[in-house]
Amino acid sequence: MAHTIINSSKAPAPIGPYSQATMANGILYVSGQIALDQQTGNLVNENIESETHQVMKNLGAILEEAGMNFSNVLKCTIFVKDLNNFGRINDTYGSYFTSNPPARETVEVSRLPKDVNVEISCIATK
Repeated sequence: MAHTIINSSKAPAPIGPYSQATMANGILYVSGQIALDQQTGNLVNENIESETHQVMKNLGAILEEAGMNFSNVLKCTIFVKDLNNFGRINDTYGSYFTSNPPARETVEVSRLPKDVNVEISCIATK
């Protein structure tokens, strides 16, 4: 099966051997994004809301590169280090889906890349 690699210069470069996203048969699979600021290379982690906003901004840049936006998202996976932050993450995340939110799961994990508090991946289609 042929697939296309999607990389946005507006989102941070991968920190390992993976692509920001791949497109196959009209479906976009976006790798988990953390709160790295593409311009500075620094983590945005003053609080869980700013961290979540940066993650969503990175996802949005990749979606845009593929000619999509958050309305094209079918499913998200949210990984959190502390489920006690769920409400605050959920409020921030929800502001990006004004109608017809995608399917989703949220999973608490013991550790995430660069010791961030939240990582989100998504699947989208046109």
